[in-house]
Amino acid sequence: MYKINEERLTAEEYLDFLKRTDLGSQYPKERFAERIAKLVNNVSISLVARNEKDLIVGVLFGLTDYAYWLYVTDLGVDRDYEGHGIGRQLMKAAHAIAGGQKDIAVYLIANEDAIPFYERLGMKKADDVMQYNHIEWTEFTVQ
Repeated sequence: MYKINEERLTAEEYLDFLKRTDLGSQYPKERFAERIAKLVNNVSISLVARNEKDLIVGVLFGLTDYAYWLYVTDLGVDRDYEGHGIGRQLMKAAHAIAGGQKDIAVYLIANEDAIPFYERLGMKKADDVMQYNHIEWTEFTVQ
């Protein structure tokens, strides 16, 4: 059993959570800790799923204008809790907070392994996304 709440995590809490997910491989190594601190402090929507022992088992961070769109920057579930509907409930809650299905379009970048999950939620791949990316990007996995 788990409970989802809007709450701000510290950078340390989020880093600990990333070690138990596959989400941590999406970040560049450059200035990682500094950038994670900015992330947890500045997202519009910060949802956390905790189990009965208060362990973080899922997280969703999103940016929204509360009028037209929601961009999900992070959605992760603890490997030991995958398949329990936590990701689906986090997405549903974030969509509702941002303004609901009738008003809010949802966007995100999905890694290859997550595409089937998002497709089961009814999302489709889009070809009309523009990108400007000139940052240094050294791949690594949070450990």
